[in-house]
Amino acid sequence: MDIDSVIQPLQRFGVHLGLDRIVNLLANLGNPHHQVSVIHVAGTNGKGSVCAYLSSVLTEAGYRTGRYTSPHLVDWTERICLNEQPISSEELNQLFQQVQAAILPHEESPTQFEVITAAAWLYFAQAKVDVAVVEVGLGGRLDATNVCLEPLVTIITSISREHWQQLGPTIADIAREKAGILKPGRPVVIGQLPPDAEDVVRSRALELQCPIFTPQPARQIATGWAEYERIQNSKFKIQNSKSIKYSLPLAGQIQLNNSALALAALEILQQQSWQISEAAIVNGMAKTKWPGRMQWITWKNHQLLLDGAHNTAAAQVLRHYVDSLDAVKHKPVNWIMGMFADKDHADIFAALLRGGDRLFLVPIPVEPWPGRTSADLEELANLAYNLCPELSDRQIHPNLLTALETATSTATKEDLIVICGSLYLVGDFLSTTKYNS
Repeated sequence: MDIDSVIQPLQRFGVHLGLDRIVNLLANLGNPHHQVSVIHVAGTNGKGSVCAYLSSVLTEAGYRTGRYTSPHLVDWTERICLNEQPISSEELNQLFQQVQAAILPHEESPTQFEVITAAAWLYFAQAKVDVAVVEVGLGGRLDATNVCLEPLVTIITSISREHWQQLGPTIADIAREKAGILKPGRPVVIGQLPPDAEDVVRSRALELQCPIFTPQPARQIATGWAEYERIQNSKFKIQNSKSIKYSLPLAGQIQLNNSALALAALEILQQQSWQISEAAIVNGMAKTKWPGRMQWITWKNHQLLLDGAHNTAAAQVLRHYVDSLDAVKHKPVNWIMGMFADKDHADIFAALLRGGDRLFLVPIPVEPWPGRTSADLEELANLAYNLCPELSDRQIHPNLLTALETATSTATKEDLIVICGSLYLVGDFLSTTKYNS
């Protein structure tokens, strides 16, 4: 039995936020999540990078470390890792069979995400992990991961307007949902949030008497190197104020924020008697990998930049990174883009497109759940022209490969080509093309 044959039929249940189904399912499985120490990470952007940093460092420190993230780029097994290694297909199949056996006929059927989340909790319990780094799927309060009662630390990386259809129309509404992962008395690390969002998160943290940590972004000290100033908080008696210098393998200035959030969480763990040496931190940070996010690859002798950039804030970060590249300053960019219909297309285009750029629009070849479709390409092309009439070209292609062929055949080796707009599009590239990383 292959994984897709088990998990794909559950797509029909789509996104259905709520905790009753996952709580019942986990109870039928013996409540495996109660056996797992958890770092819980929510946020609009950056949460995957933070999870990657934490998992890498804790593994380097010698702890048996689980990691649960979503979505995957190529294979379902990417979502559940142990000591940086994805679960095997055979193990995941066995877990799915155990989870399916625990779905009682008289109970409401769980969603696809709830099934794989239950499988992750079961795997971490069976593997006897020391700690699991768990990324929220959508929102926080009603997300299937939000069943841990006493997380070691919670992290809220960033908040911007995404998934408003499920989470509410305003930044404050979205912040309220993400703050739903906070638990009484448990420390929370808060990233750089808009004022409306920060007010909501802080208010909830104070209500629950959560120690609040707001680390400053790390400081770049050289290309690929950063320095983090240790935080101080009287309750946890964090008194060592010296800084840590470390390499940053993930690209983009935003990683100065994301890495600082991970280091703050690690510092809190140290004060909870976790043995994490400075060497483990430095080496673990250096070894961190997080594919599909500002990732450089070579395809047919052309350098390509891959990044999800699936919402406005992420698009702004990507454009900032592109503008920082000396090799492409003041030169047009070739954008190969696909987006889902439920995204803020106008704001994403406004963040990315500049006069002289070329735009190649493609459909997204996979649909994660029914009702969520690829955006209409003709509408996107018209919108892009209205927003940026100085584009030197805009084309519609039936698939990613034809767009790539066209873009590379008409670009020099020095011209920048970016694939972005959706992690599912990036995953399609990684799974269907031959390239060199």
